[in-house]
Amino acid sequence: MKALLLENIHPLAAEALTEAGLEVDHRPGALAEDELIEALEGVDVLGIRSTTHVTERVLEARPDLLTIGAFCIGTNQIDLAAAARRGVPVFNAPFSNTRSVVELAIAEIIVMARRLTEKDRNLHNGVWDKNAVGSHEIRGRTLGIVGYGNIGSQLSVLAELLGMEVYFYDTADKLALGNARRCGSLDELLAVAETVTLHVDGRPGNAGFFGKAQFAKMRPRSLFLNLSRGFVVDYDSLAESVESGHIAGAAVDVFPDEPKKRGDAFSSPLQNLPNVVLTPHVGGSTEEAQEDIGRFVAGKLSDFVRLGTTALSVNAPSVTLAHAPGEHRVLHFHQNLPGVMAKVNNILAEHNVNIDGQLLGTHGELGYVVTDGGSSVDTAALEAIAALPETIRLRVID
Repeated sequence: MKALLLENIHPLAAEALTEAGLEVDHRPGALAEDELIEALEGVDVLGIRSTTHVTERVLEARPDLLTIGAFCIGTNQIDLAAAARRGVPVFNAPFSNTRSVVELAIAEIIVMARRLTEKDRNLHNGVWDKNAVGSHEIRGRTLGIVGYGNIGSQLSVLAELLGMEVYFYDTADKLALGNARRCGSLDELLAVAETVTLHVDGRPGNAGFFGKAQFAKMRPRSLFLNLSRGFVVDYDSLAESVESGHIAGAAVDVFPDEPKKRGDAFSSPLQNLPNVVLTPHVGGSTEEAQEDIGRFVAGKLSDFVRLGTTALSVNAPSVTLAHAPGEHRVLHFHQNLPGVMAKVNNILAEHNVNIDGQLLGTHGELGYVVTDGGSSVDTAALEAIAALPETIRLRVID
């Protein structure tokens, strides 16, 4: 089998997949749709980060692709539904870079509160501008966290340890950590927070949800951060709010259209504005986070290839298989309809296959059953299962 890893994924991932018996092609940059289709010729396992997009067209053009790893938190760059319809499980790293993103958020809050970018720029230009005007401690300030998932909740804890008063808003009912207080609406949070930071996911419904109206409702001279997804914020409106002085500072790590590789040109309405920190989507780009992501996602991909395990897949039924396959392990992705298991087992019985173990999982319209046969499963039995109208994908591990 062959794996293709894009976008400077940590070398640990290539090592882990090689140890699992895969041939690995490791490339530095992202690929556009047509380039990706061409590169996937003969590829079984694909690893990407946030810039390469795996569309339905890509999946349709490369039906032999077995699985996809997103070596990051977000998976909105992958058409998860289209992958599920083809029996292609997708894995990500939901926890590995949490600490790195949180530390960047804390650092940027302090940098903006002290207006350090301006101090730095003045000294580089030969100007000694020592003064305390507009420079503040973050202790005692109110922090509003929009999105209280893995990153938002850990940020909540660290910010409180630094003396900040924390409020949060999430569409889901989340347990408040420490002394954090839940807001019943985004407007309620915007009315109280002196610093607002976004940590929402990449679902389509979040596109453009923070714009001119939301900036207007923020407290005068407050700070704003977006380290989540570029498309959730109207950056033209943010630039206007900074230029008018209504927003005293902004820190942005993600953008709607990001360059595909290091060194490419970049443009944003937020460039050259006072007290604005721009970083090139490096929230999770620490050596520690990338090493852990490489290890974690590559482990999930190799477990699926070797064992058929789909634990923590974001779009497929979760089936955990800790032990090695028996003589034959049959992996069957199918439509989640009544009677499929009975049909599969009848076929196996007709072909004298004794079942040592069997696990079934479902996820929406997708079903996944793994069967360990105590005796060999002949070609006729596999052809009969593949011919079932509910069958999506069939694979055998010997």
